[in-house]
Amino acid sequence: MNHISGSGALAASMLMAASMIALTAVAARAQTPASCVTGVDLATLGSTSIVGQGPHGEKAASPDDLKLTDAEAAKIKAGHFKVGISMQTVNLDWSQLQVQGITDTLNKYGVTVTGVASAEYQVDKQIADIENTIQQHPDGIISIPVDFTATAPTYKKVSQAGIKLVFMDSIPTGLKHPEEYAAMISADSQGNGQIAAQILASCMSQGGTIGLVNFGVDYFSTNERTKGVSEWMKKNRPDIHLKQVDFTDPSKVSQIAGDFLTANPDVKGVFAVWDQPALDTLTSMRAQGVNIPVTTVDLGLQSAIEIAKGGPLKATGSQRPYDQGVAEAMAMMNALVGKATPAWVGVQSLPVVQSNVLESYKTVFKKDPPPELADACKSAKPACN
Repeated sequence: MNHISGSGALAASMLMAASMIALTAVAARAQTPASCVTGVDLATLGSTSIVGQGPHGEKAASPDDLKLTDAEAAKIKAGHFKVGISMQTVNLDWSQLQVQGITDTLNKYGVTVTGVASAEYQVDKQIADIENTIQQHPDGIISIPVDFTATAPTYKKVSQAGIKLVFMDSIPTGLKHPEEYAAMISADSQGNGQIAAQILASCMSQGGTIGLVNFGVDYFSTNERTKGVSEWMKKNRPDIHLKQVDFTDPSKVSQIAGDFLTANPDVKGVFAVWDQPALDTLTSMRAQGVNIPVTTVDLGLQSAIEIAKGGPLKATGSQRPYDQGVAEAMAMMNALVGKATPAWVGVQSLPVVQSNVLESYKTVFKKDPPPELADACKSAKPACN
């Protein structure tokens, strides 16, 4: 027969009590969140105008400001222009839609896309990509920089070579408009962050705590999203407490978010800075048996399916990457014919929740929702729409 001494019995009792407390905490967080989102008026969700400012405080121009006259369109078609594209990666729905929007629009005007380079988030590779594209002597380059500072000297070489330059989402350090780049086009990231904040707040009890899974790199568009969430909460729900965890390597989000949730059991809701980190956070939550509301920015097929299911991912403030690509192509063609171009063009936010996810998918992707998304909507309880 095993014998437990008095001190051993006390230790065992304390261990059992601690285990019960831990199980109770897990059970509390594992409960399905109270109904939310339904109390938010979709018709008034988000702003009807651009909320944020450009990287240098610029007021947003509209994509409508980039329209071409018939004479300008004819001049472009007669010019047989060539444009190269340099992406941070092409392994995202967002990137693919950007490239598709650019390519479709340039092709309409007879402009040739010489190629699409993918840096895979590697600074050295993007520098080499830009150098190689310059050597091909295109008339223009459209690019999203991987790093603000390290790539700046290489981007300066673009204008020095007489090549027009249009940026998506951010501007390298020290480059001047209009001397060194024609325009920067981006979503209203701050507006998208506010949409995510408003939905998440509707799911939170008074005095609750929200975790921000933030990109720990100084990057304009992601900075604006987290800023949108923080400022909206401060103004509209000052009772809510915010805790932040940063990641720099997107492939490590699941581990980082999981450790953060373990260390902060008071967190009852999460904002993740774009949809893939949100999906990785969901993976960590499920491994821990945690079910708390999550919102994010961007819309991909997998994030759309999660929203359609009516699970923890409640909403996203979506960019319109295809439309952004169209605007980038239009800005480039304006520059190619010598027109003055605005420093920053903002593309309107799109709120996406379960009730409008099918319609929103079609708006963002310019095609009907695939069967797996439609099936997720039909199977959800309640069903989409």
